[in-house]
Amino acid sequence: MTRELIAYVDGGSRGNPGPAGYGVVIQDAQGRTLETLSQFLGETTNNVAEYEALLAALEFAVGRRAERLKVYCDSELVVRQMQGRYRVLNPGLKPLFERARDLAGKLARFSIESVPREQNLLADRLANEAMDRAKPSSRAPLESFSAVVEDGRLRPLPPLPDLEEGTEYEVRARKRKPARRLS
Repeated sequence: MTRELIAYVDGGSRGNPGPAGYGVVIQDAQGRTLETLSQFLGETTNNVAEYEALLAALEFAVGRRAERLKVYCDSELVVRQMQGRYRVLNPGLKPLFERARDLAGKLARFSIESVPREQNLLADRLANEAMDRAKPSSRAPLESFSAVVEDGRLRPLPPLPDLEEGTEYEVRARKRKPARRLS
């Protein structure tokens, strides 16, 4: 059992909301890295991702029966909410905040401090790697085919891709010179 743990946590979202992930670096009191955690979270916001990172660190500490956890985070919002300096107004963050507060209460001592991003680079890198693991879009692959306009209507030229009857498609057109007719 490690009595005291240090955690560097970071979460992010590309697009806010967008593909999101978190990264956590767990160290012992001497600064030796014990564990790194990261996870892709799907589509969510930066603030949710930051809280998920904090929750991962807290769950790790509680699961290892640590007595003390010192967290470093570059999210001023999460830090100040956990310190009681900001109220949690966002209804989507309230359950995450309450879960974090409950887990922190299971430790003999919990503290959280804000650090500049430059002091949180490994957790930031882990969060970005988690976001890089985003699943490809569920959009169907792009199909391409040629078509000609006849009587004001677009007529596909063979081979025609399998198009689903009744489905609306987005079509992008590029004008090309008409083929020369051999007469």
